[in-house]
Amino acid sequence: MKANLTIPTRRAFLAGTGLCLFGTAASAQMKVADLRGSIDSPELGLLPNAADDQTAQFQNAVNRAVERGRALFLPAGTYPVANLRLPSGTLIVGVPGRTRLVYEGGGGQLIRAEGVSNIGLTGLTFDGANRSIGDFTDGLLHFVGVRGVEIDNCEIAGSAKSGVVLDRCSGRVNNSRISGSAEAGLRSNEATGLLITDNTVSDCANGGIWVHRWREGEDGTIVSGNRVERIGARYGGTGQFGNGINIFRAHGVIVTSNRIADCAFSAIRSNSGSNVQIIGNSCLRSGETAIYSEFSFQGAVISNNIVDGGTTGISIANFMDGGRLSVCSANLVRNINEDGPYPPEVAGFGIGIAVEADTALTGNVIEGAPKFGLMIGWGPYMRNVTASQNVVRDCGTGIAVTVVEGAGAAVISGNIVQGSRSGAIRGYRWLEQTTGELDGTSEFANLTVRENQIAA
Repeated sequence: MKANLTIPTRRAFLAGTGLCLFGTAASAQMKVADLRGSIDSPELGLLPNAADDQTAQFQNAVNRAVERGRALFLPAGTYPVANLRLPSGTLIVGVPGRTRLVYEGGGGQLIRAEGVSNIGLTGLTFDGANRSIGDFTDGLLHFVGVRGVEIDNCEIAGSAKSGVVLDRCSGRVNNSRISGSAEAGLRSNEATGLLITDNTVSDCANGGIWVHRWREGEDGTIVSGNRVERIGARYGGTGQFGNGINIFRAHGVIVTSNRIADCAFSAIRSNSGSNVQIIGNSCLRSGETAIYSEFSFQGAVISNNIVDGGTTGISIANFMDGGRLSVCSANLVRNINEDGPYPPEVAGFGIGIAVEADTALTGNVIEGAPKFGLMIGWGPYMRNVTASQNVVRDCGTGIAVTVVEGAGAAVISGNIVQGSRSGAIRGYRWLEQTTGELDGTSEFANLTVRENQIAA
């Protein structure tokens, strides 16, 4: 008996398996939207390239799509809109690079979602047109208390404030491009489970990616695989602005495998962020300290980074304010200069790596720091530092260690120091060199300096 075989259609097969086998990213996204049963926006009266404001039509289309439990597909074209509100379950899909939502201005914002869940935006361009944004918001796109924000393969440009602001949100910003923001490109406050991955953030006036909290606490945001470039410091200051990736009061943040270049201040700056991990990043041509862990943090791992250019390569500082407990290992630091963006303060500029308290400093390579290759402690602020198996060459003083009364213990051993113009391993009282070479001496009971290789 011959079996009665039913051959499924291609559409049924794809819908059943969840596969997408189409040629381009744009067509793939359109087909995915189609397989989900999306609604084309013209069916709901929302037409591309209309001359007039389309806010009412756009809001209606979003609401109707959500009511029907379907995605809203926007054909290529321009949609002039403002002050859109996204309800729970919103899914909007466009044609990447060709579906443009242009902010109409009027002192509002482009998109807001508040106290909702499961918001998806894919393949859309959001153009702020540098038009004024209202005082009630900090961003062109603002999400407040949203569980499950998904921004994927989108472009956000020309915001008169920040590009994207996420307050107490979870979700992901992925594979998107943010540029031309007058403040930060992307700003998160008190995240509840956020991934910021594989984005490009460029040409923003005050910051790239901000991971902040209003009060210190566990945050756990992951910032990975991003490209951050050309970040300014329009508001000035001494490091509050002008940073590629900035962590403030947020604990447990992971910053890994990012490429950050040409920032007015730091490539990566963590202020009062405990248990931060800064691993495997490339930091190029920073205007001040390239990588900073500062103020009241407890716990920082800074490893396997490349720093090329800056006034200080890596600074792990502020024991006076409780900054302590770190590992600084296997970093490459080179081409450090003494010309900072403001008059020198404290130890000044031109330092490869500076550490203060409860720190293992090992296996780093520092080349071309005009003041100090390694700076260990500052005044009385030093405790439990080991500096071993580092390579320091072509610096002013190779290793500078504080010998001010009240400083704690340090072990400096097994390092190679070559070509230091002002001494290989010397003791300092603040910025005054006050000792000869320390290797092999027992002049200070709190210092063990031995078995270092020193070469001209």
